[in-house]
Amino acid sequence: MLDPSVSLQEIDTRAVPLIVDLDGTLIHTDMLHESALRISRDRPLDALRIPVWLMQGKAVLKRNLASRSGFDASLLPYNEALLAWLKEQRALGRQVVLCTASDHAIAQAIAAHLGVFDDVMASDGSTNLAGGHKAQALVRRYGERRFDYVGNSSADLAVWRHARHAIVVNGARGLAHKAAAQCRVEREFAPAPRGFAAWRRVLRVHQWLKNLLLFMPLLAAHQVGDVDGWLTLLLAFVSFSLCASTVYIANDLLDLESDRAHPRKRLRPFASGAVPAWQGVLLAPLLLGTSLALGALVGGTFLPWLLCYFVLTCLYSWVLKRVILLDCITLAMLYTLRIIAGAAALWMPLSFWLLAFSVFLFLSLAFVKRYAELQVQASTGKTKVHGRGYYTSDEPLVLNLGVTAGYASAVVLALYLNSDNVLVLYRQPEAVWGAVPVLLFWVSWIWMQAHRGHMHDDPLVFAVKDRASRLAGLAFGAVVLAGALGWPW
Repeated sequence: MLDPSVSLQEIDTRAVPLIVDLDGTLIHTDMLHESALRISRDRPLDALRIPVWLMQGKAVLKRNLASRSGFDASLLPYNEALLAWLKEQRALGRQVVLCTASDHAIAQAIAAHLGVFDDVMASDGSTNLAGGHKAQALVRRYGERRFDYVGNSSADLAVWRHARHAIVVNGARGLAHKAAAQCRVEREFAPAPRGFAAWRRVLRVHQWLKNLLLFMPLLAAHQVGDVDGWLTLLLAFVSFSLCASTVYIANDLLDLESDRAHPRKRLRPFASGAVPAWQGVLLAPLLLGTSLALGALVGGTFLPWLLCYFVLTCLYSWVLKRVILLDCITLAMLYTLRIIAGAAALWMPLSFWLLAFSVFLFLSLAFVKRYAELQVQASTGKTKVHGRGYYTSDEPLVLNLGVTAGYASAVVLALYLNSDNVLVLYRQPEAVWGAVPVLLFWVSWIWMQAHRGHMHDDPLVFAVKDRASRLAGLAFGAVVLAGALGWPW
């Protein structure tokens, strides 16, 4: 502790301890929220005890969550600018202390990983070291106005009231002004701007393109002029998209560590800390409720299939995506469910050929997705994919399975073109045979691009952006239209 007889003006900054908050300050996330999410995923029965622990106090809650949910400190989204500054301060000879309301076990693991802290102060299972409790602990240890404090929220005003200087990090608008009323603000680390782009990525708006599959039964039945059908499916599209966004949010929240271990997925809003996890927890049920309300308005048997899609995606997020091969089969079924739901919205009978074709084609695309992921992990030197059941050595097998499934979809299409259904729906059935070589080209092209490492994490998103894929889509549509209208060749 500094000599209390020395005035504040005479204190050398290097002799003043630098106290650093953790949640929202040193890291772009909150360990309490992450621990609760992790235990909900890995130990759902224990998650039911969270209200009981909370009734015993936040410190008890944090201790129980910390003891039941492990984490990898190397994967957390650290505030790199702040961390670099802390290293500079420590190099100057300052004592740097991590002081957090998170449980001591969590704080100690983070401090051990970073190697920049001289000491750790944290919640201990009986005292929740936040706000006034934190301020009292720091005054007892260092004295009034004998430490500088790095914080990020209005709860830290109670600490800045007793600090010499304030360092405001990621503060909301006006926080630095409020901190200045308590002590001198030495430095401010402004938060990264978070606009519409971040929320677009949270909702995965680009993934809504997949829900255009809802319109496939209407097109396959050649009911293009059915205006009421289009309006019904448009409402179904919005409902399905909101439901899909709900699942994407839940998946991102439950898959934080796996995403952070991925070179590209680590930049996702929740994984990077650009959007707080608690906001996703609140947004997901709101989106789901809106989706179900709209689904009820669609009519038909659409709502049960929407619920089936939601349940299956939840099972995929919690369990199935970690089971080798079953994960890809589930993805294929989720694509196909969109087609089934579109038919259900219109009380339209399902086509065996359309379902068989969809299952094989989407199974191939699911394997493309997993193959691209294996490539990325292999390029970083890893032998096993984090959070999945695959080894990077499975690459050749996954490629073979995916190509086989893709070619099987072409076989199904060829068999369909030889069935009686084609004679009823098409004026010039032989023209539609041009769709088979187009499909064979596209499947081969997609896998060629995946093999060369050019594939996006999602093959459908890649296809929308890829010029050759767009041309193949136009060619496919052209030959189908030619067969339907009976255009002369």
